[in-house]
Amino acid sequence: MKIKEIADKLNISPRAIRFYEEKGLVAPLKQENNQYREFSEKDIWRFQTIISLREAGMTIEDIKKALAAMEGEQYNELQYYLELQRSVMFAKWLEIKQIIETTDHMIHLLKSEKSVPIEHIYQLAEGSKRLRDQRSNWHDQWNFDHLAINHDQRVLNNVQEFKDYEEALTMTVKWISAIPGERGLDMGTGTGNLAGKLIAQGARMAGVDQSKEMLKQCRIKFPHMETKLGNFLAIPYLNGGFDFVVSSFAFHHLTDGQKLLALEEMRRVLKPRGRICITDLMIAEGQKAGYDEPYTKIDELISWFESKGYFTKYYAINERLHIVYAIPIR
Repeated sequence: MKIKEIADKLNISPRAIRFYEEKGLVAPLKQENNQYREFSEKDIWRFQTIISLREAGMTIEDIKKALAAMEGEQYNELQYYLELQRSVMFAKWLEIKQIIETTDHMIHLLKSEKSVPIEHIYQLAEGSKRLRDQRSNWHDQWNFDHLAINHDQRVLNNVQEFKDYEEALTMTVKWISAIPGERGLDMGTGTGNLAGKLIAQGARMAGVDQSKEMLKQCRIKFPHMETKLGNFLAIPYLNGGFDFVVSSFAFHHLTDGQKLLALEEMRRVLKPRGRICITDLMIAEGQKAGYDEPYTKIDELISWFESKGYFTKYYAINERLHIVYAIPIR
């Protein structure tokens, strides 16, 4: 099949075909006598795949990796690239959502005050920029992909960071008190230890983690559990889908600003009466963390929940490990 024929068949321009060829995404055979390109059925399949992935917003480099994974039948790798793209699209969607909300607020000010004071414009613009920067600055500085294979063993042997681990997860499950059939989300699920305990109680669990290797271990342990690649700052689910959100030993990795954004994201994906339980390394007011991580301040966390209309309770498992449980009262 010649270049014009394939262009007509796929409804793209010959120029686009040449572009994909230049980028190494396709390599059609060339006739010996005149060097004309001859496209096969396999080339057509590749073009259809390339067009679909480009429509989804995937970069040329990621398309190359995805095609290699597909041809090598490396479906786990292909799933990773598709999930990575979904995560990127959710972050963009949330950014657009924030811009729309900022614009709506400016319109409201204009209607109510017949003007938009310049300082309000600056405040709204700065707020949007701050949220965008927090999302764009997210990266895995802990190399959890490398740690995943031995994570569960580290949990058993680490008497500092994971001290009283089992007791903390058991109490989290007790406090959530999941009703069979309820839908729950485990943020920073890791290998799925907390989610697995909630599944045993009859909850329908989904897990989100930014590490593909952690999720791989999670799927081995809980093959029927829904997992998605993502992070606290752009949870890859639409609004209002969960009865509760839990997180254990993950929230403290965020900066103070990112924690506020993460809490808003948890609220976004919850149903109106949805509840939140965070089990993590925290410190009380005036207490020093003693570690490099920006550990959550219990008082600030509870204050945030109460300002949003939640009733809260908390419990100290040990001097560092606490559980904070929040239920909306209005």
